[in-house]
Amino acid sequence: MTAGVRRRLRVLITEDTRLRSNTLAALVRREDGVQLVAQATTGRAVLAAATECRPDVAVLDIDLLGIEGLTVIEELRALLPRCKVIIVTGVIRPGHLRRAIAANVSGLIVKDVPGKQLLDAIDQAGTGARVIAPQLAMAALDAESSPLSSRETEILQRYAGGYEIPEIAAQVCLSGGTVRNYLASATGKLGARNRAHAVRIAAEAGWL
Repeated sequence: MTAGVRRRLRVLITEDTRLRSNTLAALVRREDGVQLVAQATTGRAVLAAATECRPDVAVLDIDLLGIEGLTVIEELRALLPRCKVIIVTGVIRPGHLRRAIAANVSGLIVKDVPGKQLLDAIDQAGTGARVIAPQLAMAALDAESSPLSSRETEILQRYAGGYEIPEIAAQVCLSGGTVRNYLASATGKLGARNRAHAVRIAAEAGWL
């Protein structure tokens, strides 16, 4: 860790503990300058752990968090504005990257970098620096903007999460007919065959 860090950084990570033994959690535990305060495998667990542990840095595997990942990051940034967020990804989805940068994350790192680089990114984020892998930065710059409105995106995302139309209507305080209209509008804008196809198109583009 760099000499400028005067105390141990409190770190939260998302990680699938079934993966290889040489995990980020193991690396963090061995590092003197950081303290692993929580691990989570779902978005809701991330927010609950962050509320309880109040980490300095959150290292979030966007691939593990799945379709809710970007929303979780935005909610975490609102919940704990001082918590620095580093996104780790193995799949380049330009739309996700652009949205992450708009959320003012402190790092965008690819999964296959050496462990020391991940630890250095945590260190730099803790000091207020921003670390973005060059290939991810270029992908974000090349990303196409989503044709969907914020409301269409929200409703399509909830539909993608498995909620039925009456449930979505209750969640967003709209009528069922209005929710259907938003889904139809999103489907049309994306040139999709149906709602499921619209979800796939939007997810693959990184717009959800």
